[in-house]
Amino acid sequence: MQLPAFSDIQAAHQRIRPFIHRTPVMTSRLLNELFGCELYFKCENFQKVGAFKFRGATNAVLQLDEVHKKRGVVTHSSGNHAAALALAARMNGIKAFIVMPENAPAVKKEAVAGYGAEITFCKPTLSAREETCRSIMEREGATLIHPYDNFNVICGQGTAAFELLEETEALDFVIAPVGGGGLLSGTSTCAKGISKAIRVIGAEPVNANDAWKSFKSGILTPSVNPLTVADGLLTSLSELTFSIIKKNADDILTATEESIISCMRLVWERMKIIIEPSSATVLAIISGNREYFSGKKAGLIISGGNVDLGKLPF
Repeated sequence: MQLPAFSDIQAAHQRIRPFIHRTPVMTSRLLNELFGCELYFKCENFQKVGAFKFRGATNAVLQLDEVHKKRGVVTHSSGNHAAALALAARMNGIKAFIVMPENAPAVKKEAVAGYGAEITFCKPTLSAREETCRSIMEREGATLIHPYDNFNVICGQGTAAFELLEETEALDFVIAPVGGGGLLSGTSTCAKGISKAIRVIGAEPVNANDAWKSFKSGILTPSVNPLTVADGLLTSLSELTFSIIKKNADDILTATEESIISCMRLVWERMKIIIEPSSATVLAIISGNREYFSGKKAGLIISGGNVDLGKLPF
C-alpha cells in the first residue's frame, strides 16, 4: 500500500491550481478571546461546490489518461464528493456517473444534476451503492473515483493545509474533521512534511467516533449506524486512510452534538460565514478542550458550507 508523501501534495497543488479557488484564511478576534487561543480558519466553504472535496476530485480526474477519460468516471456519494466529481469531470470534458441513494437530500440531487452528471439512484445501503457502481463500471468501463479511499484524492485534499501553512506562521496545531479520513490523511501528510513540530488533530462527533476508536485501539473499527448532525462525517475510515492517520496524526478528539451545533451557530453569528455541522467539529473540540489549546496557534480546516437551509439544527 503506497502512502502519499509531502512531495505528492506539492505536485497535486501545482496540478489543480488553475481549476480551484484559493480559499481565504480568516480570523476572529472575538473567537480568539472567547477560546483563549489564536484561531486561523481555512474556509473551504468558499471552494467550488462549497467544500474541500473539489480539490481531491480534480486531482484524481486530471491524472486519468486519454483512454480512461473517454470512458468517464463513476462514484457513489450522496454528498459533497458527488457534486465535486461531477463538476471536475465536466470542466475536463469527461462523463460522470454518480450513484446516489434514493433518500439523498433534494438539494444535493439538484446540485449533481446541475453539473451535468448522469445519476443512478439505488437503495440507501452501502451494498446497494457498491453493487450499482460495479454494474456501471462493467457497462461503461468508467473509472471509480472513491470519495476518500484513493491516493490521488487524498493528495488533492492535502492542498488545503498546504495553502493554510503557506499563509500562517508557526502554527502549533492543525485540526481537520474526520469521516472517511481523506481530508485528515492529506492534512496530516502535508503538515508533517512541513514541520514535525505541528500537532495534527482529527475532530469527530462522539456519536460517530469510529476513527477515535480505531486510533486509540490501533485496530480499524468501522462505525455501525452512527447518528449525528454532522452528516458529512458518517463514513468510516478505510485501510488506506487509517494507515496514514496512524502514521501522521497526533490525536483524535471528539465533540458532543450540543457543542457542534453551538459552535456552528457561533461561527454563523460572529464571523458571518455559513458552515455545515461537519465543519463545526473543529471548533467544538477546542471548546471542549480549552486547557489543551490555551495560548496556542491553531489552524482549522472548515471543510464545507453545504447546509439545507430548511433544516437548520438551531
